[in-house]
Formats: sequence, structure tokens, C-alpha cells
Amino acid sequence: MTHRPTIPGFTEHRVAVDDGVTLHAAVGGTGSPVVLLHGFPQTHLMWRHVAAGLAADHTVICPDLRGYGASGKPAADGPDVYAKRTMARDVVRLAAALGHDRFVLAGHDRGALVAFRAAMDHPKAVSHALFLDVLPTLDMWDALRGVSGAVGYHLYLMAQPPGLPERMIAACAEDFFGSFLDAWTHDPQAIPAGVRAHYLAASAAAVPSIVADYRASAGVDVEHDGADRAAGNRLAMPVSVLQQDWGAALGYHAEGLWSAWADDLRHRTVSCGHFMAEEDPRLIVEEIRALAAR
Repeated sequence: MTHRPTIPGFTEHRVAVDDGVTLHAAVGGTGSPVVLLHGFPQTHLMWRHVAAGLAADHTVICPDLRGYGASGKPAADGPDVYAKRTMARDVVRLAAALGHDRFVLAGHDRGALVAFRAAMDHPKAVSHALFLDVLPTLDMWDALRGVSGAVGYHLYLMAQPPGLPERMIAACAEDFFGSFLDAWTHDPQAIPAGVRAHYLAASAAAVPSIVADYRASAGVDVEHDGADRAAGNRLAMPVSVLQQDWGAALGYHAEGLWSAWADDLRHRTVSCGHFMAEEDPRLIVEEIRALAAR
């Protein structure tokens, strides 16, 4: 059996959050709570450096999202199973089960989409929100156009009806998932061989649920974001966003798009790669501390 890496000093928990669905989470530190949500194609381990940096004065909760890592992977027998609304509810229930009804929430990539929905749906639980290298789902689809949108080819692949995408990805899972770790990392040393192997094995074992997560973002998640936009709903808490300069390549103004969702917004363009929690963890720790102080 392959050894699964852990975050030193953190304890592992399994918490039931829905019928037949349990989340795996690493928890450590003491103080006010911070919940960290991982991206694709990763697990909670992507936060290992950030979690260690925050643990001196925060209780840090790092779950594997529904469908990822060691968390439950229910069959996608309906559109809501992997809706970000459902995954956000998982996170709020997890934090409550661990004794925290209000917390700072940070998310990267797919985890940032879950964090966005949690912040929209549960403003009493999410006191502050940090989003790393992502646009809200509605804006993401609008930004992907023309040949420059080919960078998001996987979004279109996994949006297709069930069957073919799962078979295609499963046939070359390590190559598929590894290609993103290679293409989106400025510093390959930030993801050492053992961690990379863990990500690839965990993702290869979760192809149906990962595809279902992405498929939801081409359907029900768009509906939920669209309903909030039509109603004029906005994020009620202090918000920070760190992004690469994707807007320069894809022709959009990232800060302007985020401003449409948040009044109290701090937006920064950064120079590290997509996996910024591993490439520049000190930056992320500082940003979370600054956000929590607002």
C-alpha cells in the first residue's frame, strides 16, 4: 500500500456531512478557525506549508472536498450531488461538527469555487473569504472564448454527458492529471516527487467524481451563480483575491469581474504559478492573516 503523506502535527478526522458522505480533514493549531479548500488535481495536502504557518494562532481545518482524496465519493445520480452549493454545505457542516460556527475560508481553484458558494449561501458562517487564482463560475465561462480559451480545454471535456469523458481520462489518468501539475507550475520543485505521486494516485482513483464536479460547473453551478447575479446578491464579508495575470492572456479585467460580486475587495495580481500555496506559501499565510484582521 502506498503511504499517504500527512501534514506534520495535524490530526486526521472523518466527519459525516450528508447521507452516506464523510469528509476527511486534517486539523491542527489553536486559535480562531481557518478552513482551507484545495484545488485540482490535488488534495488537502496542498496546504501543508500554509497550514503549518497558520497553526501558531489559528485552528486550521484542511478537508478533502467531496469526491476527492480520502473523502466520500457518492455516485452522481442527480445534478445536485456535486453542485458547489452541496459541497459548500459539506464544508459548513464539517466546521460546525468540529466546533466552529464561524470561520475564515480560503479556497484554491475548485476549492475557491466551493468557497465562493459557501460565502454566498452561508454569510453567517463565513466571516472572511480568500479566493486563489479563479473566477466565479459564471465569469469563468464568459472569459473562455476564441483560441485563447483552449487553456481551459478540460472544462469542456468534463462538461460532456457521462461516459466518454470518464473513459478517456481513466485511460491515461496519470498523464492527464500530471499535465496540469506540469503546465501550471512555475517552480516544479514546489511539488516534490512524493507529493506529486500522491496527487496523481488520488486523482486517478476519483475520476468519476472529479468529472462530476466539473460537469456541475457547466450546469447547476451556472444556474446558481446566475440566480445570485439576477437578484443582485453580493458577498457580505471582506474578500481577498490573488490571481495570476490570466486577464492579460484571455482579455478580461479580473478585478472588475470580482468587484461585481464584492464591495469589500482586495485584489492582487501575483507572479508565482497557479499552485501558489505550494510555490509561495509565505505570501498566502500573510494574505490570510491580513484578511482575518480586516
